[in-house]
Amino acid sequence: MKKMSFYEPAMCCSTGLCGVSIDPELLRISTVLNALKKHGVDVARYNLTSSPMEFIKNAEINDLIAVKGVEALPATVLDGKVVKLEKYPTNEELCTWLEVPASYLTEETPKEKKGSSCCCGGKC
Repeated sequence: MKKMSFYEPAMCCSTGLCGVSIDPELLRISTVLNALKKHGVDVARYNLTSSPMEFIKNAEINDLIAVKGVEALPATVLDGKVVKLEKYPTNEELCTWLEVPASYLTEETPKEKKGSSCCCGGKC
């Protein structure tokens, strides 16, 4: 399975979903990444504020910031190679790069679809 990592600029929290005004793009990417993780896809998210060592450990990201500055972020890395800079990938790009169906980008996992949250295990 492919591994994808996101290197993000400094934000007040790990997702950037705080404060009075929430960026719709951060909300989209957070929702999509949570859904991908529920489907077992290997995705990681690194914020410059909360995970600075990840930026230092990745030589390509470290060099990128040295040359282009933090304006190059967010950076998307697929299997160790930078595939997108300055913007988050679209849902279509994520599906193509990770070789997953579009249904993986929803919160609902196959197990959740079959069952129910009721007390009788979906047999009522």
